[in-house]
Amino acid sequence: MESEIRFYYPDSKYEKLNNLLRSHSELNYEGCFHELTVQYDHPVEEQSFYNKQIDGRFRVRTSKEINTNYTKAKISWKKRNVETFDGIINNEEEVELDFKYDELDNLIFLLENVIKMKRIESYERYRNIFSNKDIEIVVDKYPFGVALEIENKSNEKSPEETIMFWVNKLGLSLNNSFRLSWDDKYTELCKEQKIKIFKNVTFGLPMPKIIN
Repeated sequence: MESEIRFYYPDSKYEKLNNLLRSHSELNYEGCFHELTVQYDHPVEEQSFYNKQIDGRFRVRTSKEINTNYTKAKISWKKRNVETFDGIINNEEEVELDFKYDELDNLIFLLENVIKMKRIESYERYRNIFSNKDIEIVVDKYPFGVALEIENKSNEKSPEETIMFWVNKLGLSLNNSFRLSWDDKYTELCKEQKIKIFKNVTFGLPMPKIIN
């Protein structure tokens, strides 16, 4: 189970959030990565990952560290369940599988041409990662705004204890957290601001913006 909490901010908060996390010496800065994530759906419509009975996301993600040649790639499956929103933090089923970056084309061929999975949408972001043995905190810069995500990594403490320690330490309020996925936030903003919804969310396209 993945346990996390997420907050969204305007673009203007990007550097401030990164600097705030850098000021905490107990966190290790792992770098800034450019990530491209492609989301797929089941080839059989009745088994769609996007229906409320399954409510999951199948994703292929590639990451490149800024200013280095380091690359990584993974497949991930993330699924909400009946207990996802029961507590003060999100608890979702997650399975991840790393693979070699240079095998990406072969994987995409298998997914799209052999298994016939449906490519639904994609997005890019810049991800700054801060961590220690108990926690991973990231600052994500999306084309429509900035997200701060706090994820439990502790094997000794409860997820709630670990996450709430950092929520309080960073001066955050649970009332400002967003319980759904990036695509929910993006769609919500587009509808509010009457901006076209793109299937591929990239920098350079007309995007809505988080105002406050």
